[in-house]
Amino acid sequence: MTQVRFGHAGPEDAEAVANVVGTAFCDLDVAKWLVPDPVERAKILPAQFVILAEHAIRYGTVLLTVERDAAAVWFPKDGTPIPPPRDYDARLATACGAWTDRFHTLDELFDAHHPAKPHQHLALLAVLPGRQGKGVGSALLRYRHEQLDAAGESAYLEASSLQSRALYLRHGYEPHGEPFAVPDGSQLWPMWREPR
Repeated sequence: MTQVRFGHAGPEDAEAVANVVGTAFCDLDVAKWLVPDPVERAKILPAQFVILAEHAIRYGTVLLTVERDAAAVWFPKDGTPIPPPRDYDARLATACGAWTDRFHTLDELFDAHHPAKPHQHLALLAVLPGRQGKGVGSALLRYRHEQLDAAGESAYLEASSLQSRALYLRHGYEPHGEPFAVPDGSQLWPMWREPR
């Protein structure tokens, strides 16, 4: 198994995190619904994800590999509210243009299905296509899960493909309610992990 070196991302790493996530998510069914044109999608996704990366670096936990080929973005949902991203609506419109309403729809779906019980939210786990299947994502999960287990904290996520769902099942997540879908029928699978 490949050795995985990573650390906590700082503000200067937000764009690198967004590029990893945008590239890794570009061919997901939900991403294809968000921005149907592949050329536009490859530009819009990193621009949109940088908003979330900056926000998580400030208020959550963001792990980034030294090689900048994988990232994990976590937000605390422990009962202490965090503010929304600064100028979110305006920045989203600038990043997403004609597709902004679809990103708002996805945000609303996530909010509607998000559990109220305290947890840490794995908002994004992304590995560049050429590095997938080599244990990189698993290494980022194991590191964070050890912290959560020690603190007695649960974790929640929305798997965006059957492949990622299978990965999370192997790491102790279980289905949490029914899958939900964006308007074209592309599904997301809510999952929950109790501390060990």
